[in-house]
Amino acid sequence: MTAIHFTASDTDIALSALGRLMDRYGQAPVARADVVVALGGDGQMLSVLRQNLGRPVYGMNRGTVGFLMNDYAEDNLPARIAGAEVTVINPLSMVAGAPDGAEHRALAINEVSLLRAGPQAAKLQISVDGRVRMEELVADGALLSTPAGSTAYNYSAGGPILPLGSDVLALTAIAPFRPRRWRGAILPKSGVVRFDVLDPRKRPVMADADSRQVERVLWVEIRSEPRIAHRILFDKGHGMEERLMREQFV
Repeated sequence: MTAIHFTASDTDIALSALGRLMDRYGQAPVARADVVVALGGDGQMLSVLRQNLGRPVYGMNRGTVGFLMNDYAEDNLPARIAGAEVTVINPLSMVAGAPDGAEHRALAINEVSLLRAGPQAAKLQISVDGRVRMEELVADGALLSTPAGSTAYNYSAGGPILPLGSDVLALTAIAPFRPRRWRGAILPKSGVVRFDVLDPRKRPVMADADSRQVERVLWVEIRSEPRIAHRILFDKGHGMEERLMREQFV
């Protein structure tokens, strides 16, 4: 029998579901679990994935946003898990340089974003694989998104939806002022992207990796991390490829 470890966000609806599911299916210690079942929204899924590297995670939506989650149902859960489709996601690795010389590191499953931290627009220089590709972007910010995160902040900012098997990343400007019509670029997954903050005292910039923030940065370097593989389980016929496809035809 599949050994399941259940975990939930701290909302009443998720905690109530947690209690019922543990009563029905038991609660395996996470170290001996075959699969982790996450109850909540996408934020809970991202948190559980970070805590369970390599262990498959099956989510059920008990939150407000559930793009990474399956529909909630209590019946036949072991069979649903056994028949689920596996999606493997490599996160982004961020290194951010702060004014005090410290370097902050974080992983992001969805995106790494740079955002203005003051009243004036950010000024960013963008390099790819050591070559300057844009001398100056004046905008509220910019982000680099994985295919898994391309329907989240990236899509809201006007970026493209990326198929999971495409081995590319989306570089998207956030409310660009100059170049006014520049909306971003599609980059190879192997590329190393660097942002240098121009005029950081007058135009401070913060960095955010899946909601983990560095308040002030001078530069940020981002690359895909192929050595880390997150495994998400989706009900058969409702995998992430299908979700990405449906999102484009709403």
